[in-house]
Amino acid sequence: MRIVIGADHAGFGYKEILRQELAAMGHEVEDVGTHSDASVDYPDSARAVAEAVAQGRADRGIVLCGSGIGASIAANKVPGALAANVENAYAARQGVEHDAMNVLVMGARTLGIEVARDLMHAFLGAQFVEDERFIRRLNKVRQIETDYQKN
Repeated sequence: MRIVIGADHAGFGYKEILRQELAAMGHEVEDVGTHSDASVDYPDSARAVAEAVAQGRADRGIVLCGSGIGASIAANKVPGALAANVENAYAARQGVEHDAMNVLVMGARTLGIEVARDLMHAFLGAQFVEDERFIRRLNKVRQIETDYQKN
C-alpha cells in the first residue's frame, strides 16, 4: 500500500517510529515532514498528507500533531480527504469500514506509542464495506463538499 505520513514538531518522534514500521511492513512510504522537532505549523503537514491521498498519490495517509484536533480540521479542508482524529482501534477500523476514512490523525501528546501503533494497524487493515447504507451516507458527505465548493 502507498502511505503518506506527516507530522508537526509534536508528532515528529512518533512519525519517525511509525514511518520505519510501515517501511518494514513493506509499504511504500512518502514522508512529507517535518524532519525535526523544531516548531512548525500543523496545517502544513496535514495539507500535504490530505492532498497526496485526495490526488491519488497515496492510498492512505497518517498525520500526527499534539492533540490530533488541529491536523484533523486542516486535513478535512482538502476536497476528497476524509480525515478523523482517532483514539481507539474500533474507531480506526470502523472509520474506514463505514465512513471511507482515508486519513488517520493521531495526537502524539494524547496517545502512547503502542496505542498509536495499534490504531495504525487497525486503520491499514480495514477496507470500506460496499454496503448500500454506507455508500448512501458517503455520497451525502461528498455532496456537502460539492455544494460548498460551488460557492
